[in-house]
Amino acid sequence: MSLSTTLHDVNERAQLTSNNQFELMLFRLGEAPGSDRRELFGINVFKVREILVMPKITGIANAPPQVLGVANIRGQIIPVIDLPAMVGCTPKRGHSILMVTEYARTTQAFAVEEVDEIVRLEWSDVLAAEGNGGDLVTSIAKLAGENGSTRLVQVLDVEQILRSVMPAAANETALDAVGDQVVLPPGSIVLAADDSPVARMLIEQGLGAMGVSFVMTKTGQEAWDRLQSIDDEARAEGRSAADRVALVLTDLEMPVMDGFTLTRNIKQDPRFKSIPVVIHSSLTGSTNEAHVQSVGADAYVAKFVASELASALRKVLVH
Repeated sequence: MSLSTTLHDVNERAQLTSNNQFELMLFRLGEAPGSDRRELFGINVFKVREILVMPKITGIANAPPQVLGVANIRGQIIPVIDLPAMVGCTPKRGHSILMVTEYARTTQAFAVEEVDEIVRLEWSDVLAAEGNGGDLVTSIAKLAGENGSTRLVQVLDVEQILRSVMPAAANETALDAVGDQVVLPPGSIVLAADDSPVARMLIEQGLGAMGVSFVMTKTGQEAWDRLQSIDDEARAEGRSAADRVALVLTDLEMPVMDGFTLTRNIKQDPRFKSIPVVIHSSLTGSTNEAHVQSVGADAYVAKFVASELASALRKVLVH
């Protein structure tokens, strides 16, 4: 990627996130179980590297049942995941399209029936899906339809999908994986936010292995509300939120309020701006890291290597 392209991407993302917006790639996977409806699904555009007409797929011996095989994409051998099979849909038109994605240091491709369009929407129009569906959907996006109607889009939890397909690659956290314990100021916690259940589980394992006290939240809005509540409690005791919260650890893609907006809110508020913010995201790459710096985060660490997360926390806490 050229420098000019990187700067363009950073500026484009900055314009989106300054308004708590993002772009969603919409696609279809076929008919839903028990019906002939072809529901809409979505994934953040910034996770998608390219869209291809389905190339030749080479089957792999003893591959997981949801892996169609591998494809040679520009000299790179990439596993191809049968996304309709993952969610139980029947692609009547076949696996026509391949979405190549970059996610948490890995590249993988998803076979889908059809790519629909790219839409821009506000994170406030994205609602947490927990309790309202299966464990492969992290949130539901509301889109304006025709004649004042509303279309609902299921935003897939890629973390859970990859963990389900390739559990051997799942990164469990052992005590010896994080090195020395991370020491917080007495009486303080890490305030963490992530909308993916599997990501929260891994973060909780990692922070536990580090010996860190923490409070876990599910969205940027929930973390922001919790931070303000902590500040109210601290002020009643003649203290500040910074005495109670040693560090905020946040994902980027979250319903209602994303991690960029949460970071900006913290850094622009005199009550909280001294609290370090570490962004922990599957949106990897130099463009995202540059954008993270532009919103004032103190560090960026890609998901999910417990030792690297521990190292990032230590560096931020000693400054």
